[in-house]
Amino acid sequence: MSQSDINKVVLAYSGGLDTSIIVRWLREEYDCEVVTFTADIGQGEEVEPARAKAEAMGIKEIYIEDLREEFARDFVFPMFRANTIYEGEYLLGTSIARPLIAKRLVEIANDTGADAISHGATGKGNDQVRFELGAYALKPGVKVIAPWREWDLTSRETLMAYADEHGIPVEQKRGKKSPYSMDANLLHISYEGGILEDPWAEPEEEMWRWSVSPENAPDQPAYLELSFEQGDIVAIDGKAMTPAQVMEYLNKVGGEHGIGRDDIVENRYVGMKSRGCYETPAGTIMLKAHRAMESLTLDREVSHLKDELMPRYASLVYNGYWWSPERKMLQQMIDASQESVNGVTRVKLYKGSVMVVGRKSDDSLFDESIATFEDDAGAYNQKDAEGFIKLNALRMRIAATKGRNLK
Repeated sequence: MSQSDINKVVLAYSGGLDTSIIVRWLREEYDCEVVTFTADIGQGEEVEPARAKAEAMGIKEIYIEDLREEFARDFVFPMFRANTIYEGEYLLGTSIARPLIAKRLVEIANDTGADAISHGATGKGNDQVRFELGAYALKPGVKVIAPWREWDLTSRETLMAYADEHGIPVEQKRGKKSPYSMDANLLHISYEGGILEDPWAEPEEEMWRWSVSPENAPDQPAYLELSFEQGDIVAIDGKAMTPAQVMEYLNKVGGEHGIGRDDIVENRYVGMKSRGCYETPAGTIMLKAHRAMESLTLDREVSHLKDELMPRYASLVYNGYWWSPERKMLQQMIDASQESVNGVTRVKLYKGSVMVVGRKSDDSLFDESIATFEDDAGAYNQKDAEGFIKLNALRMRIAATKGRNLK
C-alpha cells in the first residue's frame, strides 16, 4: 500500500494505550488525517474520555455512537439463540462485538470519503482477523492499516515509552509494570497480559471489576423470572425491557452475586494458545435460562441438531466470519427453531452459581400425564417399550452372534 495514496483514515479508537499511540503514529507515518470512531457498546465510562483524548490530540472528526441496542439486538441475542459457547467455556464477548465495529468503520469511511480504515489489534491476535474479514465482506476494496503489523513497537513497555516520549496519557500506569489489556462491552469484560501470561498464576482479586468474589457474595440468593419470546428475553420479573436493558440489569444483579467469572486458555485462530480472564454475568444467566426454556419447548431432534451445529457456529463467530454466507444460513435455521421458545424461566443466583428452579410455557412439549410415575390413565402403554428395545438392539444382537461384540 502506497502511503501517498492515504489521505484520510478511519480508526477504531478506544482511547486506550494502543489506539492513542496509533493516532500519533498514523499522522507521522502516513501524513494523513485521522477520523476516530468509538462505539459505545456498553463500556460506559470509557466513552467520553475517548472523546476528550481525541480532541486533545487535535482530531477534527470524532464519531462516538451509542450502539448498545443494536449490539444487543442484532448481534448478542441472535448468537444466544444458538446457545453459542466456544471450546466449552468462552461466551464470545469480544468476538461478537467486532462485526458491528467493522460495519460502522466501513460506513463511516464511505460517509467521510476516507481512503482506509485502521485498528489497534495486534498481529498475534484474533481481532485483526475479525475486523478485516468483516470489512472485506462489506467493502471488498477497502484498504486496511494494521500498525501492529508495521511498526517496531513490539511490547507494552515500548508502547508506554512511546507514550511518555510523546506526552500521551496512559490510565492505570503502574510504574514499569504494564496494565492489563482489557476490553469491555455489554456482554463481558476481558483481561489479558500481566501475570495472566503465566497460566499457573491465579488472577489478583483486585483485577475483577464487575463482580464480587463468590465468597463475598450475599448469603441470601436472588430469584429472577426471565420471559422469553421466540428465544429472546423480553422481560424480567414481568417488567418489559429492551435487549440492552436486559443485559445491563443482568450484569448488575449477576455481578452482585459473583456470577460469570471465567479463567480460560483458548485456541486462537492464528494458531497459538492464549490465557484470558472474563466476567460475563448477563451472558452466563442468559445461556442457562435459554437452554432451560428450550428443554421445555423444543422437539428432541431439533434440540440435538442445534447442539451439533453450535460448535461450528461458535467457531464462525470466534474466527470472524459473522458476515459469511454460512453463518447467515445457520442463523436462519436457528431463528426458525425459536418460534416456539416462549415462556418464563425462573433462576436462582447464589454465590457464583446460576440454578434453574422453574420453567413454564404455553408451548411446552412436557406432558405431565405421560411423564408421571403415577397412574397415567393409559396415555402411555409401557408394553410398547419391549418391541422398541428389541428393534434397537437388533444390529447388536446380530453382531453378537458373529462374536464381534467381544472384539
